[in-house]
Amino acid sequence: MNTPSRASRAALLSAALLAAVALSACGAASSTAGGGGGATAPSTSATSGGAASASASASAASGAASAPAATASAVSAPPGGPVPSGFAATSVTFVSPEEAFVLGTAPCAKAPCTSILRTLDRGASWRGLPAPVVPLGNAQANTPAPAVWGIRFANPEVGFVFGNGLWQTSDGGEQWTSAASPGGSIKSLEVIDNQVLALTAVCTANGGCGQTESLVRRPLAGGAWQFVAPTHYPGTISTQARVAAVLYGSSVIVTANGGLSTVRHAVPCATIGVSSPVAVAVTGPDGLAMECGGGAAAGSVEKTVYVSDDLGAHWTKAGSPGSGGDPDGLSAGSTSQLVAAASSGASILYYSGDGGAKWSTAFFAGDGGLGFNDLGFTTPADGVVVYGPVQSDDNAEGQPGRLLLTGNGGASWQPVSF
Repeated sequence: MNTPSRASRAALLSAALLAAVALSACGAASSTAGGGGGATAPSTSATSGGAASASASASAASGAASAPAATASAVSAPPGGPVPSGFAATSVTFVSPEEAFVLGTAPCAKAPCTSILRTLDRGASWRGLPAPVVPLGNAQANTPAPAVWGIRFANPEVGFVFGNGLWQTSDGGEQWTSAASPGGSIKSLEVIDNQVLALTAVCTANGGCGQTESLVRRPLAGGAWQFVAPTHYPGTISTQARVAAVLYGSSVIVTANGGLSTVRHAVPCATIGVSSPVAVAVTGPDGLAMECGGGAAAGSVEKTVYVSDDLGAHWTKAGSPGSGGDPDGLSAGSTSQLVAAASSGASILYYSGDGGAKWSTAFFAGDGGLGFNDLGFTTPADGVVVYGPVQSDDNAEGQPGRLLLTGNGGASWQPVSF
């Protein structure tokens, strides 16, 4: 799940790819070598990203409320090598409450510096894995230059790294190969019901990316990409409980079978110029939550959350997260526990334990608005988000690129060390 840039969010609110893959020069070591290079079953996906910090079926998710429940001595270490010094994250995917893969980068002598880490114990210990030999980039850079910015695993063996191109592993990240891409820049990717869903946009060197994206799918086992529906940039795919949802202008597109069929419903936000849809989250097999934003001022946006118990056919106004920060993602562990991310002068996670009626601040960092990525849940209690996601190869900007985990549905968040 990648969140829109501040400029894209502001515009929305105010206007109502490579050869064979080997180990990179700087990532982590493989299970058999000291040198190095360099996110359950598809039918039980969790929410993702801003859709889209950003899963049980390859969506970004999971976590623990405090110190991880398991320790390295109690769990066999996964294959791999040491964690590269200075590693910082940009994307995360959990395949169970304990096992996760993280895409990021670290300073290295020979670019690209893309690295992947894996944990089997909810972040208590980490091992480095090979990564595709492609530089880390920013999904919002809106150029066709080679870059990756997202990672999703369908199960502990099969996973994808995506960006301007697509790479796939079938052995838990030990080897990566270039896969047939749907074309364009892959802005968001999830796996659900044995289907790979992707949001793609056509980007050019001089013209950036168009405002219209395409939702496409292909079987997890492989095959040709098929068009599902148009969507409107910016956006991410939200998944949970075998349901996926994505915004398309003033409507939401919902599928309960991996994109084989879809329905489209109007969203409850007011007319353009007053309030616009900024994020959608799947809250359960029949539930959606919608965040609308409008009335932008310096460092703040008025936000309103609506909920639906029939996948968007009807909506009920719930309540309003704090106005501080531009909307930066919405996710839910259940119909009752919602988390809304925001960033501008600060980075904030708002929490509701009563279905969106009342909200409190669960995390606050007065950091100038470093933002979030891949906000999501693996279980109703276990969630994750990348705080200050890395935006360039070797992290020249010095982004923190840290994971925050929750074990209580988002009421509180704790940082994890790599």
